[in-house]
Amino acid sequence: MLFAAGILGGLTGSIAGLASVATYPALLVAGLPPVTANVTNTVALVFNGVGSVLGSRPELRGQRTLLTRAIPFAVLGGVTGAVLLLSTPAEGFEKIVPALLGFASLAILLPVRPAGDPSTASRRRRTLSLAVQGLAVFAICIYGGYFGAAAGVLLLAMFLRLGGETLAHANAAKNVVLGVANGVAAVIFAVVAPVQWVAVLALGAGCLVGSRIGPVVVRRTPDRPMRLAIGLAGVALAVKLGIDAYR
Repeated sequence: MLFAAGILGGLTGSIAGLASVATYPALLVAGLPPVTANVTNTVALVFNGVGSVLGSRPELRGQRTLLTRAIPFAVLGGVTGAVLLLSTPAEGFEKIVPALLGFASLAILLPVRPAGDPSTASRRRRTLSLAVQGLAVFAICIYGGYFGAAAGVLLLAMFLRLGGETLAHANAAKNVVLGVANGVAAVIFAVVAPVQWVAVLALGAGCLVGSRIGPVVVRRTPDRPMRLAIGLAGVALAVKLGIDAYR
């Protein structure tokens, strides 16, 4: 079951940033408590980052400058999110998850409009745009390190709006930045958190397979219908988890 959930999570994660919508509930069904499921999920999603970056290599050409600026913020955000998760009581986390998942799932439904040509902007406007981009990456990666469902959707929307990339190129940048944030958080969890390694192996193997395919799908298929379906599924899941947490 975890391997199959990993394939679905890797596919949806590398396309729309919703890997945890498939993988986190599977860990709950397998019997892991919420916080243990979350840290195990984060470690397993390292394989998602590896597969999605390998699949995105054609679109990563020419994005060195963008990624060099964004990665330090991703590292800081991932560390902050991991520390925040480890300092949050399990009872509180059970009640926070539905809200995070609902917000993230709704984010995927928002329309995304590419930005205008950045070369026509003034120096002051470009500087402000870079500052906003850095702060946005930091904030989203805090969320990514803390829980992460649809953090990739938020990054994808940001890169489309601020960077002006095509969907495939923005998705490739998203895969790298989110992979870095997730990897940093995973290292912390591997050392100090109750990671279930058997579940990591099963889930991670599936994630590696699914995430390797995802960028190819983005490259060749219109993404809007797929993101719409995933967003609606995430909202439905958030409602179910909310009922379970508050009843």
